Amino acid sequence: MKSKAVKVGLTSLVLTMTLGFLMYTTMAEGTEYYKHVDEVAAQPEQWYGKKLQLHGFVVPDSIHRRGTLDYWFQVHTNGKVVTATYTGVVPDTFKSDSEVVLKGTLSADGFRVQPNGVMAKCPSKYEAKPGGPTATGTY
Repeated sequence: MKSKAVKVGLTSLVLTMTLGFLMYTTMAEGTEYYKHVDEVAAQPEQWYGKKLQLHGFVVPDSIHRRGTLDYWFQVHTNGKVVTATYTGVVPDTFKSDSEVVLKGTLSADGFRVQPNGVMAKCPSKYEAKPGGPTATGTY
């Protein structure tokens, strides 16, 4: 009876440790921080090499192309600016002053955006036009 309890206890311990290890490694790989440019720019060294979703606004006239799909641009929030690079196709709404969320990593050279890591929105495209339909139901 005692040997059966030891076997069950050891099996439970091994399974618990294995499950804990798998959860730790999975979560460590998938951790991605959502930060604004000013938060990252305050202490950039602490964010180097970590996966980030960086939220900000494209600095006007800062978008430059280095070839067909290579982009260099700046993103800002509250007066803080980060330089970003991206290789790939950008959304149609990616332009000066557009609000963006970039997925990638920060280094001393700037923010490197991962493939398909540019999400941009254009708020004016979705706001109601003056004199248009209203929420009160009057047209």
